[in-house]
Amino acid sequence: MASYKNGYKHISANKLIKFMLPLNLDYTMQNQMITTTEELLALMERAHNTDAIALDTEFVWERTYYPQLGLIQLALSNEECFLIDPCALKDLSPLGKLLADPAVVKIFHDAPQDLTILRSATGHDPQNIFDTRLAAGFAGLTSTLSLSALVERLLDIKLEKTETRTNWLQRPLNQKQTEYALDDVRYLRAVRVLLLARILPETTRWLDEELSLLNDPDNYTGIEDEKRYIKIKGAGSLDRKSLATLQLLGTWREQEARKKNRPRGHIIKDTVLTSIAREQLNSHDAIVNCGEISAKTVKQYGDKLIQLVAEGSASKEGDWPDSLRHIKLTSQETAELNSLHNYIVLKSDVHGIDPALVGNKSELKTLIKHSPETSRQNGGWRKLFLAELHQ
Repeated sequence: MASYKNGYKHISANKLIKFMLPLNLDYTMQNQMITTTEELLALMERAHNTDAIALDTEFVWERTYYPQLGLIQLALSNEECFLIDPCALKDLSPLGKLLADPAVVKIFHDAPQDLTILRSATGHDPQNIFDTRLAAGFAGLTSTLSLSALVERLLDIKLEKTETRTNWLQRPLNQKQTEYALDDVRYLRAVRVLLLARILPETTRWLDEELSLLNDPDNYTGIEDEKRYIKIKGAGSLDRKSLATLQLLGTWREQEARKKNRPRGHIIKDTVLTSIAREQLNSHDAIVNCGEISAKTVKQYGDKLIQLVAEGSASKEGDWPDSLRHIKLTSQETAELNSLHNYIVLKSDVHGIDPALVGNKSELKTLIKHSPETSRQNGGWRKLFLAELHQ
């Protein structure tokens, strides 16, 4: 019987066929909610002896800086899916030990946010991650497919997405909420097998390289406070001196939001920070008049904002951040960019990968203009991919 190499072991066609059989689920088993330490430990013991598990999280994140974890879904197989209740369990470290176990593949769809949340909740760094969204890009599909689109494409199963606005902190969960949550892990093992069967041997090595990056929290936990300014709406319109002020304002707001556990925009909106930095506003009245900020907020934070404006204004040009304005290419550089893009598309088609994985438009523009050594395209599999261009 044929087998399909998946980067970790060979999966027989018999197993592949088993994944594709219609589901015959025991509803009481399928919907078991883990609410005690004893139940969690028993489930973790089984999970440690499984080759691969599927995981997902549900959380609430409208009114806090930190996401509030409401539910963890875990599947041992397509018939054994469980809900772990973080509202009832105060100690999730047994789950953390499973996440850190390199012998067990942890399957997620669009892993970074889930990894960040689970790392914080369990105190362990997840290892041996398989991201089905990323893998789709190496399997002849788009690397930005939603889980529902991927499941429908590969399994011809349409997932119901009716509970997207559920408050996952409320109990008890009703049947629709439970089924919705379990659907997010029920098919992930089958999806992984089908994706790996589509990937070419050379491309599998590229995927493994990308997946290995998820073993390091620095690659998914977000940017440093001092670089948060680049995410502020309108930052690209500022000159370098104004960016120096925005950098200070953005760093301060990040720390204030974290300290108070409130969303960044609930402290001060992006548009206000951008206006303060652009106009170098240095009085309470001027800040109030810039709009979208209350007199109460200015009374609370005004002195600090004015202090940061003064620091930014006094900074030296050598310390200013690089411009975030769109890179402008010459006609020759534009021609080079078009040639590079066409080359990437053609070679990506040969290898069955999404061209976007090699680099987005902004990265390719930067590569043409500056070719920085720190760019992704100057290292790893991407460097090999583009090597013929430099011969």
